[in-house]
Amino acid sequence: MALTFNPSNPTALVVIDMQNGFCDQKGSVAQIGLDISMCEAAIPNCERLVKAAHKAGVQVIYTRFVYRSDYTDGGVVVQHLIPALAEVNSLAEGSWDADIIPSLVPEPQDIIIDKNRYSAFYGTRLETYLTSMGIHQLVLCGVTTNMCVETTARDASARDYHTFIAGDACGELERHRHDVALQTLGFGFGAVTTTDEIIKEWSAKK
Repeated sequence: MALTFNPSNPTALVVIDMQNGFCDQKGSVAQIGLDISMCEAAIPNCERLVKAAHKAGVQVIYTRFVYRSDYTDGGVVVQHLIPALAEVNSLAEGSWDADIIPSLVPEPQDIIIDKNRYSAFYGTRLETYLTSMGIHQLVLCGVTTNMCVETTARDASARDYHTFIAGDACGELERHRHDVALQTLGFGFGAVTTTDEIIKEWSAKK
């Protein structure tokens, strides 16, 4: 039986890592030579989802990938896999790079979750918030599809959240990884949908 979106279920929109470091050409990810064009392309649909969520009274939760300025919390990613991140002060706490992009600045009622690992659940207050608000259904968007979006979706599924990924509101650094991530998530961890479909459901919400 396929997972079906229920607009009547308490829902949160989780906007993952839409930060200057990932989504701006002056940001750290572009500065180390990676192609962020797909991340930039995800911005308009993320904006549409946030606007629709606010209008429908859906809780919006933003995540930020943030490291200490000395990267003592960088772990294997910064120390061994992508050491160039520290060299360009990527996503350092309090920096412009770590800020959410200007067009998605959170509103007072929104929740911000800072994390230093791919999953928004790992070592954060996310699950506590969701439990306290009685939320069991999640819509995910943001960057990057194959890393933080996918890892968060996998962890959400393991916790039995009904998880929906707005595929056209996600961006990756390589097209094939984006496509494979969505195919994998749609097969065994949730349902891949579109921005238009989610907005349509929220617009019909009573």
